[in-house]
Amino acid sequence: MRQLLNKIYTISGWAAAFFIVAICLTVMAQVALNLADRLSSMITGEAIGLTIPSYADFTGFFLAGASFLALAYTLRDGSHIRVSLLLQHFSPKIRNFVEIWCLGIAAVMALYFTVYTGFLVHESFIYNDLSPGIVAIPIWIPMMPMLIGLSILSLALLDELICVLCGHKPSYEGKGENLLEQDHADLHAE
Repeated sequence: MRQLLNKIYTISGWAAAFFIVAICLTVMAQVALNLADRLSSMITGEAIGLTIPSYADFTGFFLAGASFLALAYTLRDGSHIRVSLLLQHFSPKIRNFVEIWCLGIAAVMALYFTVYTGFLVHESFIYNDLSPGIVAIPIWIPMMPMLIGLSILSLALLDELICVLCGHKPSYEGKGENLLEQDHADLHAE
C-alpha cells in the first residue's frame, strides 16, 4: 500500500511539472509569434496577426493544474511552509499532539474543499459552463486537475495523520528544516 501511495504522490508531482512545462512552452510560442509579427511589421509595414487564441486562459488553467497537483507531493517532500520554530520547543508528547491536531484540521479542510470542488465540477459539467475566452472550453475540463490535486492532498493528509497516530514520524518532518539549516550554513560560509 505504501508503494502505491508514494507512486500516486510522485505521479501527481510529475503532472504538476508537466503543467509548468506547458506554461513555459505556451508563453515561449506566443513570444515567438509576437516576434514574427513584429518582424513582419518592420519588413512589410503590416503585422500578420499571429497569436495563440486564448493563450492567457490556457496558461491560467495550466497554472491552476500545476498548483493543485503539486500540493500532495510537496507536503510529503517537506516543501510546504511549516512553523517549526514553535514546535521544536515542545516535548515530544506535546509536539506529537500538536502534529495530530494540525494534520486533523488540515485533512478536514482538504476533504471539505475536495467535496465542494467536486460539486462545482459536476455543476459545470451539467450546465455546460464555458470559459469566456476566444476558445470556449468546457470549464469542468480545467477544473479536473484542481479536483484531482485536492483529492490527492486529502489522501496525503489522511495518510500522514494515520502514520502519526500509529506512532511514526511524519514523512515531511526534518526535510524542510534541513534545507533551511543548510541554506543558513551556506550563507555564513560565504
